Amino acid sequence: MSVKPAAPSASFSGPFALGTLSAPDQVSFPGLVVPEGRVLDLRTALRDPALTTRRLFERWDEVLPCLGALAADGTDAPTDTAEAWQPLDGLRVHAPVEPRQVFQSGANYRQHVIDLEVAHRAPDDPRTPEAARAEIAEVMDRRAAEDLPYVFIGLPSAITGPYDDVVLPSWAEQPDWELELAVVVGRPAYRVSVSEALAHVAGYTIANDLTDRATVFRRDMKAIGTDWLRSKNAPGFTPLGPWIVPAASIADPGDLRVTLKLNGETMQDESTKDMLFGIARLVSYASQTSRLLPGDLVLTGSPAGNGMHWGRLLRDGDVMDGSITGLGSQRTRCIAQEAS
Repeated sequence: MSVKPAAPSASFSGPFALGTLSAPDQVSFPGLVVPEGRVLDLRTALRDPALTTRRLFERWDEVLPCLGALAADGTDAPTDTAEAWQPLDGLRVHAPVEPRQVFQSGANYRQHVIDLEVAHRAPDDPRTPEAARAEIAEVMDRRAAEDLPYVFIGLPSAITGPYDDVVLPSWAEQPDWELELAVVVGRPAYRVSVSEALAHVAGYTIANDLTDRATVFRRDMKAIGTDWLRSKNAPGFTPLGPWIVPAASIADPGDLRVTLKLNGETMQDESTKDMLFGIARLVSYASQTSRLLPGDLVLTGSPAGNGMHWGRLLRDGDVMDGSITGLGSQRTRCIAQEAS
């Protein structure tokens, strides 16, 4: 199936967003994007030739006011007189940041977990689907009350751009989509409380945390449980972006619409209200064990409506369109890898 790549769009909440872009045959640069569809190379604007998006977050408190002022200038200046600004059209959009660490939250949407548990029932499970749903719902409510999120580690090497093709490995028998709200860390966070956690969040972006369902559970060592390395970390299994929108521009990250369409058909369409553990609780929980660093990602889990629920997994030529309120949209095409 021939698919026209999505054109980069400056559709997001607030006066500006951040991205990583490149012109043809040029190195990538950290860009300040304004809704009018113009981009400013921040290496030049901030007089730092070695600047990256991640380094921006290392200086977040210092540079945030500067970014706001630069965005105001870019909004007011016509394209033909603002030589430092360039049109977004014609630029390649890469993953907006290269994190050192990726913290992934699993089983964090109530309805999603219920659907998955029912889909993964053993063939000899005596419960009806209705009885299984009711029992799993009680477990989810207990989890939320006990405040024990489930967080594991992903690999930065799995990240790819928001419009790049996604290669489905030949060994992946059940590749599935999982669109998620991703938190971008600003200030370092270690052992922060829930009340302090949001002060360490610089912004938000979109992640599609693909999973091969066939390799989630170790069949040879059931007592060990899940194998997230194999099931989630193939190259390109985490399309990210297009933009990082500052936290101040998102009025309520606890009520954003997460929507994924497969070949134009809506598969996921849920509010972040369905999360068992909100952003502050996830960031705080991860920080109790690990030191979160500027530019790191905290993926907040995926809502109901993945392929296991629909009985339809990803195939060669599939096109995924993902969007989250105020954060823009991404489009990725699946390419099946030939078996070697």
